[in-house]
Amino acid sequence: MAVVLAFAVFPSHASLPNKALVYCSEGTPAGFDPAQFTTSVEYTVSAFTVHNRLVEFKRGGTKIGPGLAAHWDISPDGLRYTFYLRRDVKFHTTSYFRPTREFNADDVLFTFERMRNPNHPFRKAYPAPVPYFVNLGLDKEITKIEKLDSYTVRFTLKSANAPFLTNLGLAFASILSAEYADQLLKAGKASNINWWPVGTGPFVFRSYTKETEAEDALIRFDSNSEYWRPQDVQVSSLIFKIVPDAAERVRKLKRNECQIMSYPRPADFAAIEADPKLELLSQPGLNLSYLAYNVLHPPLDNVLVRRALDMAINKKAIIKATFRGREGAAQVASAPIPPALWSHDETLKDELFDLEKAKALLAEAGYPKGFTISLWTLPVQRPYNPNPRLTAEIIQADWAKIGVRAKIVTHSWGKYIKDGHDGEHDAMLIGWTGNIDPDDWFGVTLTCDAMSGLNYSKWCYPPFDALIKGARQTNDIEKRAAFYQEAQRIFNRELPFTPILHATAYQPINKSVAGFKINPLSATVFTGVSLK
Repeated sequence: MAVVLAFAVFPSHASLPNKALVYCSEGTPAGFDPAQFTTSVEYTVSAFTVHNRLVEFKRGGTKIGPGLAAHWDISPDGLRYTFYLRRDVKFHTTSYFRPTREFNADDVLFTFERMRNPNHPFRKAYPAPVPYFVNLGLDKEITKIEKLDSYTVRFTLKSANAPFLTNLGLAFASILSAEYADQLLKAGKASNINWWPVGTGPFVFRSYTKETEAEDALIRFDSNSEYWRPQDVQVSSLIFKIVPDAAERVRKLKRNECQIMSYPRPADFAAIEADPKLELLSQPGLNLSYLAYNVLHPPLDNVLVRRALDMAINKKAIIKATFRGREGAAQVASAPIPPALWSHDETLKDELFDLEKAKALLAEAGYPKGFTISLWTLPVQRPYNPNPRLTAEIIQADWAKIGVRAKIVTHSWGKYIKDGHDGEHDAMLIGWTGNIDPDDWFGVTLTCDAMSGLNYSKWCYPPFDALIKGARQTNDIEKRAAFYQEAQRIFNRELPFTPILHATAYQPINKSVAGFKINPLSATVFTGVSLK
């Protein structure tokens, strides 16, 4: 028998067409609390479906605009951000929560104080990690959050922070209900915030049916008939089918059991394009596939070893094999940020694939006969890694040629990310899809603040950190670019991870879907989407 978390939702949807949009997703979410997570699985199912933020990225783009904040002021010194909140915004009504008031400043204070203050009552009752907030250093940068009145909130920063406003549009900054949190706290059920979500977003959580032998896991949402931006809600309900196997996702798409699917295999591109009922959307991706070396685990603490391992990876072979030779599907990466991102240093070149030189570096490092390490590979497809197992096997075979014996390891998605945060791996295949500000790349994947989170290399290098902090503290684009280019040179010298490739983003949809846009910031977004 299926296990169901189900709750009645009260608003009427009579004004919308009685149409359900079904999305075939690749992974089971580890929860619905956006502050806790760092991957697109949770961002799609929660942050951009159930919630809103003070500022929002334009749908299908990377520019920010008003969200739950109608407008804002920034002080001349860049230290104070004053947000003027939108009125008449309602939180969701469900069987487990009935709001008695509309969204206001108390909800903003709760959302950020819970992340900022480890002694916050809700944080103490439910001490969940908030990795993205910490990775960006915001736990240290935000010195004060004030409620000036019910619809005005001021953030005071320790120092100027150029990417601060953009960062408030990211998933971790999704606004939660303080009233709902108080209810959970009084009931002694603070952890329910992760499984019974309440937001102001376009869709209202209804139920989560766990997977059985006969049926896929299903997550059901109703449209929010009281949504403050009604034009964004075009279907009566939204259903997630959790289908880890990419080939099965394609079969379901062809049978119209879902109308949108995540992450197709390159092997299926031709079949999707040949089907008259389907369309394969694509656009350049702001992403990076990379192999993180845990520098706290010898011999990976030795830069000569890291350089040898890097030089022994045939990146072109990985692209050809995993993208099935599709023209333009991916390009070799030579830096920790994509070439399309401002401040990318085009003068830095990727080390050539050279097994003999790699052997010589290992011998110089004191490992002429190689060594044995674990090589972790992703359990799910990502846009930047459509075949993680094959990628790992190619690297394993390359390293064997220089005497390095790699044991391939994988885990369930939740355990993979958690244990990666904890540094259980030696080498780990992972990736990143970031926004247009380089701080969202350098800051969250390579700084000392990020060591307990997305810095899977566990690399803390003060000269590098100083450059990233310097870039945050100026709004002069040329000065910021100079900081980031020097940071890239340090990265290139120290190699805490091997950049492998940047991939084109592909999204198959049924042609009955209208208004869908690929989100360049990783999560799949269903606002404005309808069925013909």
